[in-house]
Amino acid sequence: MSTRIAIIGPGAIGGTLAALLQTRADLSVSLIARTPFAALSVEQPDGSVLSSSPPVLTTPSTPAEAFDWVFVATKAYDASSVAPWLNALLSPITKIAILQNGVEHRQRFAELVPAAQLLPVMVDLPAERTAPGVLRQRGPALLRVPADPLGEAFVALFADTAVDVKTSDDFLSVLWRKLTINAPGAVNALLDQPNHIVQQPAIAELMRGIMLEVITVANAEGAQLDPTLADKILASMRRAAPDGINSLHADRRAGRTMEVDARNGAVVRAGQRHGIPTPLNTMAVTLLTALQPKT
Repeated sequence: MSTRIAIIGPGAIGGTLAALLQTRADLSVSLIARTPFAALSVEQPDGSVLSSSPPVLTTPSTPAEAFDWVFVATKAYDASSVAPWLNALLSPITKIAILQNGVEHRQRFAELVPAAQLLPVMVDLPAERTAPGVLRQRGPALLRVPADPLGEAFVALFADTAVDVKTSDDFLSVLWRKLTINAPGAVNALLDQPNHIVQQPAIAELMRGIMLEVITVANAEGAQLDPTLADKILASMRRAAPDGINSLHADRRAGRTMEVDARNGAVVRAGQRHGIPTPLNTMAVTLLTALQPKT
């Protein structure tokens, strides 16, 4: 009997993972989107293409047979729009995996999903969507989850796929490390400049300051991050493609709502809880919020 998986948000992350999961014959994958599309096509880093035609659901309704897993792969600010789907799909056997940015996965969905059925997931997957159902995966897919029975069940879904997925005994540090990587992307979004600006010493120092605030707050939250992480991330950024664009910057260029609240905003909120000043992240949140598209 196939394991039934529904993926809410078949964009860069959700669509790529759907294609990779469908390389297993014992998994049945359905996509949940605002508008339907006929096929899923994902170009792999080696140039090969994964093509499939999974069912695409567009209207919330209770399925005849319960889903074993529901992946939420929408933007972090879309949690409220996901609620009707979770109400329809959640059953006593359904496990909900939250594949979003930030460190507040559980808080974001606490009122929508029982804690025992909710799994936060750290996602590191460079991919982009060029059209509905048309995606390009630029690098390896890496997922990390807590080391508990739900996390172990999630890892088992990806057996024999091209996804690096593991449990972590220190998942809190994993989440905050990823946020440390994401946080300086606010500078690119503010300046509307791709990755090459990290080569400018003053810009690099600003990014380093943003990351050091994240690291200080993370450690107050119980994570274990070394301050030298900021320098390691800067070195990696300097080696990256100069024309690379992070997702926050890409959203600003496209006129979409930016995930600044889930990223730098989470740093500010945690800093306030511990009485730790976060002036650089606060500035980034203030300015990027002012640049959000008007709705």
